[in-house]
Amino acid sequence: MASQSQPQSVYDFTVKDIKGNDVDLSTYKGKVLIIVNVASQCGMANSNYPELAQLYAKYKDQGLEILAFPCNQFGSQEPGTNEEILEYACTKFKAEYPIFDKINVNGDNASPLYKFLKSSKGSLLGDGIKWNFAKFLVDREGHVYDRYLPTTSPKSMEKDIKKLLEKA
Repeated sequence: MASQSQPQSVYDFTVKDIKGNDVDLSTYKGKVLIIVNVASQCGMANSNYPELAQLYAKYKDQGLEILAFPCNQFGSQEPGTNEEILEYACTKFKAEYPIFDKINVNGDNASPLYKFLKSSKGSLLGDGIKWNFAKFLVDREGHVYDRYLPTTSPKSMEKDIKKLLEKA
């Protein structure tokens, strides 16, 4: 971050992509984002990955972007290297959206982006991420619109996604 001030939106963060390159999230300005912590070996991967891919295919041309952050904090269900994660997500689940460097979403070493997301939209269950596939929906201005539990189907977010996409 360029300044010491508190981040105002997700656009104030720089993260690493799965190949280790810096990605300034301001490159996604004007897009509706789903930010999700993923895990290849989680039982929910078989439903979440395909539904995320379907949403992406349906809405990417209208301004939807999905940012997937592998995380191994829940049941050690993302033990692979970044290369293995990318191969798995892209071949088995046809993920065409960006996948980033493996991160922590909770604890002292949590990604600054996830600290911001959690502080922007707490959960009924507290601020911490409870499991793989917790989802944050971010509006075109980079503000957290809503937070969805890991058990929430990506398809059930479609009404909210369409609402945000319609706002120009």
